[in-house]
Amino acid sequence: MDDVTINRKPALPFPILPERAASLVSSRLCHDLISPLGAIGNGLELLLMSGDYPGLAKSPEFSLISDSVEAARARIRWFRMAFGHAAAQQRTGLNELAGLLADLEKNGRIRVRLEAEGDLPRSEARLILLALMCLETALPWGGGILVCRGAVGWRLVAEAARTKADPALWSWLGAEPGQDRPEAQPSEIHFPLLAAFAAEAGRSLTWELDERGGEIAF
Repeated sequence: MDDVTINRKPALPFPILPERAASLVSSRLCHDLISPLGAIGNGLELLLMSGDYPGLAKSPEFSLISDSVEAARARIRWFRMAFGHAAAQQRTGLNELAGLLADLEKNGRIRVRLEAEGDLPRSEARLILLALMCLETALPWGGGILVCRGAVGWRLVAEAARTKADPALWSWLGAEPGQDRPEAQPSEIHFPLLAAFAAEAGRSLTWELDERGGEIAF
């Protein structure tokens, strides 16, 4: 019998979905980055308390460093919740979610109102933040977003003077398995991840977008 060479792709050491791998990597990165940023923030507080640098708190240099550190910490907290791993038993309090939404408002472009009671699974909080990022993409000129929990799930309703529509990009949220979809850029990765994490959680996504606003529900 002639020798036959069969080329096979090497098997992965363990099965893992791409979106799960992305969430684990994100959790690791955020965990490793938040500690040094916290140390910098603590160092700035110690400088103020030392009394060796009069007028430091009012200096533009100190304000620049302090504001930058706080903005970075806020962004990492957001990324950790939006892109990080969410175990089935993990819960998130509304105060924590409200704090993350307040961070989004600090850029002055988007206003967010939260209407809900009680805590929620971390996986739901992750979907909310990803959905907010999708709506934020559609509101480059600003607007308002209502986040509310009803009897059948969550609704995020956006209103704006005008929106930036991209039907091809939004098709990620309603595509059928095997359907051709555009390749997402790094700044758009929240669209395919929202679709993937919703499917993983067994949640059906619905959405609509027009020139004055949009809605995402799950």
